Amino acid sequence: MHMFDYDVCVPSPRTQTSASDPALTRQVDAVMAAARVLVAVVASSLAVVEDQVSLPQLRVLVMLATHGPLNLVAVADALGVHPSNATRTVERLVVAELVDRREVPTDRRNVSLTLTRNGQALVDSVFEHRRAAIESVVERMPETKRRALPNALESFADAAGEVPEHPAGDGQWTR
Repeated sequence: MHMFDYDVCVPSPRTQTSASDPALTRQVDAVMAAARVLVAVVASSLAVVEDQVSLPQLRVLVMLATHGPLNLVAVADALGVHPSNATRTVERLVVAELVDRREVPTDRRNVSLTLTRNGQALVDSVFEHRRAAIESVVERMPETKRRALPNALESFADAAGEVPEHPAGDGQWTR
């Protein structure tokens, strides 16, 4: 599984596309246009919860929702921050009753972080907002184009190393 920051990996328009391959240029331009739409959808979904959590806090909640229980080291690594910063972020989520922190019985120096029901509900609301916004766009596409969309986007996600969505389609991810 490749977990990388898509913001860093997306080149500016036409900087890395081969000018000698017009088909590739058109394909990249199409993905860039779709990426702008998806970024707008994500930004809109963040606005739904911005009065409850910060962006780093939401990232922690989404990590816990998608990857299951984590420890503080895993959270710090995923956020790219010092463990003390991750500890402060998680502490705010524990106080807000969005994350449950428990000692690992076999290693009392380690803690296991999981979502509370409130934390799961918040993440679900973000995912539901995104799903509804994307559904609205997809519904406006011609049916023939819509039918090709899943295979194309699944291939794109596979090429990026993305993990497939849980069969229930509930925003959960499998490992």
